[in-house]
Amino acid sequence: MNDLSSLSGYQYTDAAHNHAHDYLLPTVLQQLDDLDRAGGERRLFELGCGNGSVAHTLTQRGWDVIGVDSSSDGIRYANRHYPALKLYAGSAYDDLVKRYGRFPVVLSLEVVEHVYFPRQYAATLFSLLQNGGVALLSTPYHGYWKNLTIALIGKMDAHFTALWEHGHIKFWSINTLTILLKEAGFCNICFERVGRIPPLAKSMIAIAQRLDSSTSA
Repeated sequence: MNDLSSLSGYQYTDAAHNHAHDYLLPTVLQQLDDLDRAGGERRLFELGCGNGSVAHTLTQRGWDVIGVDSSSDGIRYANRHYPALKLYAGSAYDDLVKRYGRFPVVLSLEVVEHVYFPRQYAATLFSLLQNGGVALLSTPYHGYWKNLTIALIGKMDAHFTALWEHGHIKFWSINTLTILLKEAGFCNICFERVGRIPPLAKSMIAIAQRLDSSTSA
């Protein structure tokens, strides 16, 4: 296992939603409602649960949530403000399946842009799913028109800042994230762009399925 003990310092200051949840959660909740109407179990694993605010919202909507996060600040706030929730210290680099089992849904919001080993992250995401299960993951969107706009308005340094401790270290497009998910074994991959018009979207949400070969054949 990679030694990532020094990389768990992403800081939180409270247990509330952040600004990204304003545009992420409506689409995430719609996707989960669609899965619920399809008759799936209401069990969900949140990989990167942060301060527990999303898990709290999902629990209020009837989901049974287990989550992990590598941020000691995040887990401390989560356990303090939402003591009934099952949220623990952990990361995509741990053997999460051995400890928690597999789930019909795995959620991971605004995480993949922070990870140093994205293929290991994707493999863990895949392993946590039951056969037929669905992963929902989001990350800031990058594409030609958005990147061009950022350059034209002189915001490159601000957007791609190297000065954010524990900040974004990977910048994903639909193409590169699709490649990552396919390498991990996912299929039926599709995307929703959220927050502004699609070419200038703030984030994208990937919806991907695990279908074992014996089932998909």
